[in-house]
Parts: sequence; C-alpha cells; structure tokens
Amino acid sequence: MYEDILLPFDGSEGAAEVLHHASEIAHWADATVHVLYVADTAHDSVTVVEGDTVDALVQRGEAVVAEAARTLETLGVSHDTDVVQGNPAPGIAEYAERTGQDLVVMPTHGREGVSRHLAGSVSEKVVRLSSVPVLTVRMQPDETLVFPYENVLVPTDGSAAATHAAGRVAEFAASLDATVHVLSVVDDAALGPDVRSTVSGQESERAAADAVDTVVSEAEAHGVADTVRHVEHGTPVEEILDCVASNDVHAVGMGTTGRRGTERILLGSVAEQTVRSAPVPVVTVANPE
Repeated sequence: MYEDILLPFDGSEGAAEVLHHASEIAHWADATVHVLYVADTAHDSVTVVEGDTVDALVQRGEAVVAEAARTLETLGVSHDTDVVQGNPAPGIAEYAERTGQDLVVMPTHGREGVSRHLAGSVSEKVVRLSSVPVLTVRMQPDETLVFPYENVLVPTDGSAAATHAAGRVAEFAASLDATVHVLSVVDDAALGPDVRSTVSGQESERAAADAVDTVVSEAEAHGVADTVRHVEHGTPVEEILDCVASNDVHAVGMGTTGRRGTERILLGSVAEQTVRSAPVPVVTVANPE
C-alpha cells in the first residue's frame, strides 16, 4: 500500500524517533524511505570558504541526510536521500506529489490547548498543503509510538472529506488487521440552551449515528474485520482524546479541510487540534478537488 514514504528530516530533537517509526512502517510495507532536506531559501546561507562559494544550508542538509541514511542502512531499510532548496512546507508538499510519494511522515512539536492555530511549524503547514496523506508524530513526553497499529480511530462528521479519508485509513487498517473505532461527536455546546435544542439534539444524534454507519460500511468494504461504533456527546477534540485513551488507540486517521495548492485550513478545526494534541500518530488525508 505504501511503496514510497517521504521523510523530511532536519536532524532536530525528536526526528530520530520519527525516523525509527517510519522505518517500522517501511519494513512492514516493504517500502523505500526517501529522506529529504529542504534548504530554506528564505535564509541567506551562501558564503565563501577557501575561495569557493558554498551554500552552508545545503552542506548541512547533505550531512543530515547522510546521518539518516546511515541509520536506515543499519536498520536494513531501503532508502535514498535528496537535498533541495526552497520554502520548506510548500517544498515538501510539492516534492511529495511530484515524486509520487504514498505517505509523508513528520514530527510536529504540537502544543496543547486551542488558543494557538497551526501557523508555526513546517509539519503543520505540510498537513494543510499536502495532497499526499501525512502521518504526524507529536513529539511530547506522553507520545505513544506502537507499530503495527492494533486499534485505529477514525473520527467522522459525516462530510465527504471525512468519508473519503475513512476509505484511505480503512485500507491501511485492513492491511494491518487492526480494529477500526469510528467516532462521531454530538457537540452539545453548539445546540444552544433554548427549547429547539431538544429537537436539534435528536437530529444531531441521528446524524452522528448515520455518519458512523457510513464509515463502518466503508471500512468493511475495504476489508476491515473488526469495527467499533462510538457516538458521544461533548467537544469533538476532547472526545477524540478520551476515545484514544479509553480504547488503547495507536493511531488516528481523519480528513482535513485544506485546499490543494493553498495554505487554507479551517482554523480551529477538529483536524488541526487533533494533530496538535493527540498523544498518538495522526494520519491526515486531504479531500481531492
């Protein structure tokens, strides 16, 4: 399913753990890991050394990918390396699409809470921009990295984007023989306190159940043998995190609201907050235009 895995690598703290996680996936899938370093052209890095004009960032990139290659060689993973120049986030997204990658694996130093939107890290921008599925690993002390994934959570709001993502995630889960937990959340806070809330709540409950049934059918169509339905009331991200903790979930897979070729994602979206706060890897899948 994943023949080519792109690993943008900068040698930073946490990157080595993500490299090892990517190597586990590559071993399982018999895939090639493509290690990429993007030398940020926004920084002036050209200098003269012993009369020769050199790009210090490119030189650093070559050293960084060589280090990653040595580790992958030791782990027995098929790999290659590349160093390119450009703006890192769009450069990674464009490289993934242009070279036909099946999955991008990246660390993200996500921060808890909802007051900060995905604006700073390269990884989070790649989630917005990439037409290729992105697996992000939030490098925090509570992060759990287990592979193969035995329990995969697929949140859904019934949208076309969520259903499309569910199909891609279900295919992955089926190949792992994983149990797929399908969750839809009735956001009671959005219903309001007036008398219409009773009717609206009943409609929302039915809509959530229908959304779960749709994704379960999608999962079963892709060969998933074990599914668990969850319809919960509360705040979507909080319920996702609770479901992760309560069901020994090893990965979350969900759609994004991003548009290809732009840096637009619904700020404050459930996908955005989940990438930032889930203590397990999150696979995000863009909805095709």
